[in-house]
Amino acid sequence: MLVAALAAGLASAGADVDDLGVVPTPAVAHLASVLGCPAAVVSASHNPWTDNGIKLLAAGGRKLSDEVEAAISENMTRTLPGGASVGTITRHPAPLDAYAQHVTGALEGRRLDGCSVVVDCANGAASVVAPQVLRALGATVTVLAGAPDGTNINDGCGSTFPSALQEAVVAAGADAGLALDGDADRVLAVGEDGSLVDGDRIMAICAADLSRRGRLAGNRVAVTVMSNLGLRIALEAIGIGVVETPVGDRNLLTAMAAEGLVLGGEQSGHVIFSDLATTGDGLLTGVLLLDAVARSGQSLASVAGSAMEQFPQVLRNVPAPRAVADAPGVVAAAEAAAAELGTAGRILVRPSGTEPVVRVMVEAPTLAAAEGIADRIVAVIAEAASA
Repeated sequence: MLVAALAAGLASAGADVDDLGVVPTPAVAHLASVLGCPAAVVSASHNPWTDNGIKLLAAGGRKLSDEVEAAISENMTRTLPGGASVGTITRHPAPLDAYAQHVTGALEGRRLDGCSVVVDCANGAASVVAPQVLRALGATVTVLAGAPDGTNINDGCGSTFPSALQEAVVAAGADAGLALDGDADRVLAVGEDGSLVDGDRIMAICAADLSRRGRLAGNRVAVTVMSNLGLRIALEAIGIGVVETPVGDRNLLTAMAAEGLVLGGEQSGHVIFSDLATTGDGLLTGVLLLDAVARSGQSLASVAGSAMEQFPQVLRNVPAPRAVADAPGVVAAAEAAAAELGTAGRILVRPSGTEPVVRVMVEAPTLAAAEGIADRIVAVIAEAASA
């Protein structure tokens, strides 16, 4: 319904619409980049289908700035054209072909022969193209959650719920697992022993690989404030610098463009290779990760385990209005806890950009310490929310 309404609205405003059908967000971004045209994606990203909304991409496939989004909102009430000035809507004949070739081409002729992979497609947009690309590269592929029906997307599967993939990788004796989210712009990996490889470890592996090959521009990467302290320490140990940004891929992209960086990412598995894509691309990231591991001659679990030491990290979501994050009592509690930790940990309290919750992240030398501090801050937030 949303696709039909969006296409009709765009056509009524004079635009010609090319309907790609169900394809990953990075596939839309790639085609927009190739054609030099703007694009829109109807998606709930990693959320349930009931959260579907519209992602707008500028000409060339990049996210819009706040100013442009505000201008779009202001122009939504303008007079629309009529008669012969309205646009047309056509169905694109092969929306995935160019994208699949682009992802396979990222390996520059290298292949994944002999690699067995379980891929969890989250019953989402990559259910067709992800197995297709991995098999084209020579991998033996087992598919989980690859039968979307419109309402089962992200439903107990994909990168938000990787436990089924972890079990499947071990049961199948596979070399690795990849868990995409619904619109396939993020990925988490699973080692042969069932261990979870999050976005931070993926970043550590890929950054080190690019640096060794002289392909990491400026020998720096962009990370968000949510990235584990262990990632920063691991990168610093091998001479790779970090540019820190607020949470969100748009912030990463802005910093990467300003600093001329080719790699940036989030702990959630949203990783951007800016020389290959204009947005996060779960399938591309997964392919590049498997390629780096294959060239190392080690297993994924071994490479991931040695890539970084992860500090215990506790994440809590507290139902509360966004403004509560800036309440004096909440700020004071966070500052006191940060002073208590010193350089041995980190604390982040921020409002969610998508839900009416305040997110609390605590890193500390031990899990018990992190949980204790998180509990104290959560209690203060809950009290402020009820005041």
